[in-house]
Amino acid sequence: MMRHTLGVLLVILALSFLVGPVAAEAQPPAKIPRIGFLDPGHPSHRRAFGQGLHALGYVEGETVIVEGRSWEGRPERAPELIAELVRLPVDVLVVAGSRLLLAAKEATTTIPIVMVAGGDPVTTGLIASFARPGGNMTGVTVHHPELSGKTLELLKETLPRLARVALLLEARGDPAAVRQMERAAQALGLSLQVLTVRDPEEFPSAFQAALEGHAEALHVSESAMVDTHLAQIAAFAAQHRLPTMGQLRLSAEAGLLMSYGPDIAELFRRAATYVEKILHGATPADLPVERPTTFELVINLKTAQALGLTIPPALLFRATEVIR
Repeated sequence: MMRHTLGVLLVILALSFLVGPVAAEAQPPAKIPRIGFLDPGHPSHRRAFGQGLHALGYVEGETVIVEGRSWEGRPERAPELIAELVRLPVDVLVVAGSRLLLAAKEATTTIPIVMVAGGDPVTTGLIASFARPGGNMTGVTVHHPELSGKTLELLKETLPRLARVALLLEARGDPAAVRQMERAAQALGLSLQVLTVRDPEEFPSAFQAALEGHAEALHVSESAMVDTHLAQIAAFAAQHRLPTMGQLRLSAEAGLLMSYGPDIAELFRRAATYVEKILHGATPADLPVERPTTFELVINLKTAQALGLTIPPALLFRATEVIR
């Protein structure tokens, strides 16, 4: 009897060795999450997002797939590119820029969307509130209520006699941001001339209006469309010896005199943390939208020298970076 029982056990053990590997091989492979990444086409944004994923332990192509798309100066392609990513489909959409986000919001109500927004996402209708976004969208925003006042203060510190400033922005920009800029200008005793453009063809007429308005400086309000034409703006400013202020680092890198605003690379790295939370089951509607906490002042000293300007030493000392 004992000999029979031992034989049965040996047979069961042998079968377990044979069946075990077969059962393991029969298990379906783990699904690799697919992320759609859509922005106007700045390589630094994509790199920063990749760095954020890497810091969280993801390996692109192995543990996560990123489907990148950019409109490359053609905003009319935004709905087409978003529709393409939705059809793939992707598990999460990472979208930069208010115009692209509005298109994404129209394209899907089910795929989670992580924003990197330029304006106030509440006033533009992207989310219900910063604390409880609602819907399928959350993320980080460039918007900061005190930013407009600070940029004008820096211009005034650089140009103490400054009296008239032209504000260049896309017509689809955030009206609340314009009102904030107007209040900040009034507090500093500055006259603000608002110049709106709907498309790149309107830049020459906006520039002409700035000259006719006797603008002494040009403040550029970034948007996806404006950002793709910063070189044209910088060339106009250089031709007419007009000091220029932007809100993001890429403005000063493109040749504007200076920029002050959020560290945009850090915002894209933060966007990766939202993606991870969503992939682990978090609901976008319950993830609060973050405002920027890190700001950088970038001064283009080459532009200053070309304009014959001397940047105050105290301002150079406070600069995050000086482009020489």
